[in-house]
Amino acid sequence: MLYRFDAASTKEQLLAGRKRLAASTASGALLSTRSWLDTERAAAQGAAATVPFVTAFGVLGTVMSVIIVSSVVSGAVGTGLRRIGILKAIGFTPREVVRAYMAQALIPAGAGIILGVVLGNLLAVPLLSDTEAVYGTVALPVAWWVDVAVAAAALAVVGLAALIPALRAGRLRTVEALAVGRAPRTGRGRWAHRATGMLPLPRPVTYGLATPFAHPVRALAMLLAVASGTVAATFAVGLTSSLTAVGAAQDPESRAAVTVTTTRLDDVVPPPPPPVGDSVASPSPAGGSTAGTSGPEAADPAKVRSALESQAGTGSYYGKARTEVAVAGISGSVRAGLHEGDSRSGSFEMLSGRWITGTGQVVVPTRFLERTGTRIGDTVRVTYEKETASLRIVGESFDTSGSELEIHADMDNFASAAPSTFLVEVRSGVSADAYAQKVAAVVRPLGGDATADAPSGQEGVILIMSAMAALLTLMLISVAGLGVLGSVVLDTRERVHDLGVCKAIGMSPRQTMSLVLSSVAAIGVTGGLIGVPAGYALHSSVLPVMGHAAGTGLPSRVLDVYEPVQLLLLGLGGVVIAVLGASIPAGWAARAPTATALRTK
Repeated sequence: MLYRFDAASTKEQLLAGRKRLAASTASGALLSTRSWLDTERAAAQGAAATVPFVTAFGVLGTVMSVIIVSSVVSGAVGTGLRRIGILKAIGFTPREVVRAYMAQALIPAGAGIILGVVLGNLLAVPLLSDTEAVYGTVALPVAWWVDVAVAAAALAVVGLAALIPALRAGRLRTVEALAVGRAPRTGRGRWAHRATGMLPLPRPVTYGLATPFAHPVRALAMLLAVASGTVAATFAVGLTSSLTAVGAAQDPESRAAVTVTTTRLDDVVPPPPPPVGDSVASPSPAGGSTAGTSGPEAADPAKVRSALESQAGTGSYYGKARTEVAVAGISGSVRAGLHEGDSRSGSFEMLSGRWITGTGQVVVPTRFLERTGTRIGDTVRVTYEKETASLRIVGESFDTSGSELEIHADMDNFASAAPSTFLVEVRSGVSADAYAQKVAAVVRPLGGDATADAPSGQEGVILIMSAMAALLTLMLISVAGLGVLGSVVLDTRERVHDLGVCKAIGMSPRQTMSLVLSSVAAIGVTGGLIGVPAGYALHSSVLPVMGHAAGTGLPSRVLDVYEPVQLLLLGLGGVVIAVLGASIPAGWAARAPTATALRTK
């Protein structure tokens, strides 16, 4: 029966409607339900988890763009004071000066926005093509209003970022602009030179450390750019580490050294290709025959178990069968992992509660609790073939298997269940490959097989997300370095005459380079100190949102991924960004001839 409730936009409203429905019908008439929210989540689950972290990178990129645009326009105003004075002297009004500097930012920004929209549409084509193939829909172009909205928003961001320094240019008095020219205000930063001069460091280094205080606004913009790059790097390192932990938690069976099956892995006959539009079941992970396959009879699990116990080198093992069961409260069948023996070594990561320790217990994923409205401590009826057992929920597992539910229970709950796979841990010093070969020689005549397990690598959505995070981080770090480059170029050109005087009194090219690089070193250190905690906080905020979008909570193993050494190295990354951004203007300053620098005004 299909029901439409008056209020059905949230899980709570649907649960309330289901309770009213159950109360209005005969006792036991309502066996299971499935809401439209479950269907929607299943359809969007593949991409839903990527939205939060892509949004986080997008916000970082937007913030960095604002910082860099403001810094560039502010630098243009600072280096063009004499030009502003001349423009006002020949009749430009303050409003016309503001418009001139706004146009100086908006014209190149417009070209960049057009290029970005075009490239964005081109990059979207492969993704949309895959979506068309998966869902069998018509062509999916990027909506025209998306291009218009993105372009308008980007242009507005640039305009707002350029407005404040442009207004500063409009407010400058003509005589002051003509008199000051390119020189900074008298006395600005002298206290910093006196303070750094007392440090036990070479004079070029102390000179460079005091330089940012002559232009505090520009130094602040550079600091924010470095901090943003460090935030992106810290967040990306944490994100990729968390995704690696998720990948390891997806397949707990891979932790076992050797997998022994009751069927021959090389005797499974692949099914013929199905007609277009049909589907066929794939071979089970245990190696047994499933729908569409054929093969010899499976080995007796008791004989395989006896072979393992008699084999030298066996440390511990447990049996497992993957099957389907019926669960009261859920429509259709539910995947189940039935475990024999002590299966704690192959347990899933737990979000709450504990792993199964005996009969009468079941561990379920978060989606099971949401769909059935149950919680830890409640009892559910599980039917396997013709046997029904009432099992108490003892734990909530971390399961990223998608919309399919998988519960875990003890095999002794059902007399007819038998293991199809044995997961074995070998003794210390025993080779897993040699052990698997010996066991295979014993169980193959019985109809079974044995293989040594290899570590599983990242694949699917996790690999794609890791690659996206790395690419976006590289882009943001590059932009941060370019922001530092632009600020240091402006600062170096402003002080080229001062550098010429320093060279005239004996400063070597190497000392000149150390002066320029030390001027950004303190900014890099401060940016790292700000960026690492901010990136850590961003990771702690975004990861739970990603888990919620995927329909699950996250265990501490996935959230607590940072090591102290990692955080220290990431903090030093701020210095690396600053120094790399300043290396080009530092080299130019070191190579500039003394006479040329002294003649420059």
